[in-house]
Amino acid sequence: MARPVTTALRARLRAALADGSRLHGTFVKLPAPDVVELCGLAGFDFVVVDLEHSVLTEADAIGLVRHAERCGLPALVRVPQVDGPLICRLLENGAAGFQLSMLSGPAQAWALVQATRFAPDGDRSVSLANRSAGFGRGGLAAFLAAERADPPLLVGQIETPWWRDGGTAWDEVIADLDVVFVGGTDLAVSLGAEPGGADLRAAVTEIEDAARRHGIAFGGWAPSPAAAKAHGLAAARYLVTGSDLQILAAGLHAAAGEGGNG
Repeated sequence: MARPVTTALRARLRAALADGSRLHGTFVKLPAPDVVELCGLAGFDFVVVDLEHSVLTEADAIGLVRHAERCGLPALVRVPQVDGPLICRLLENGAAGFQLSMLSGPAQAWALVQATRFAPDGDRSVSLANRSAGFGRGGLAAFLAAERADPPLLVGQIETPWWRDGGTAWDEVIADLDVVFVGGTDLAVSLGAEPGGADLRAAVTEIEDAARRHGIAFGGWAPSPAAAKAHGLAAARYLVTGSDLQILAAGLHAAAGEGGNG
């Protein structure tokens, strides 16, 4: 039996992270399937459907995830908290993984693992009446085996310096993740630091060093690929740049400047 589309997309991302390639994606905040299709045509390796800083509904996110899968483009979903039933529904519609914002420690990381894995590795509810399970066509054993072989990618977004306050060991968190991701703007605010300043650079370096020690991919957000180095992300293997809204705004400003009267 052929590998399901979603697990094949996950395997492709993991293989690229393992061989040291840089994966490049963007946030999707608009409820338009054309956006994810354009992202694939433009050459992005993945998209992150944003359920934190957008007005997307669950139905919007499911539609975007489904369309991205049909286009052969892995779609992760950014979630502000671990919501097991929501995560389950998104997985049943083809989500390649999840990016958890404001990750605060090992308990939260473990909760994300539990919500995305079937027993005995987690507590995700099992159903074959959904598209990711082929609506039961391949049977339960084959579905469970495919999910166990290529589970959802998990990205932990570090936006507060929690690892400095209580001595929580990095390995308690990092062992459960595929990517440690720097949320630079929130981290700067949490530190009371200037964006691009020495305090923020030191924190980003600590996160990068921890990822390297534990063999986990390092990632983060920058406004553009050219700005990655200035954000301490020169070594990032999972790079998210801008968003569909930012890219659209830049294009509209450029078009207005070229064709306007002023």
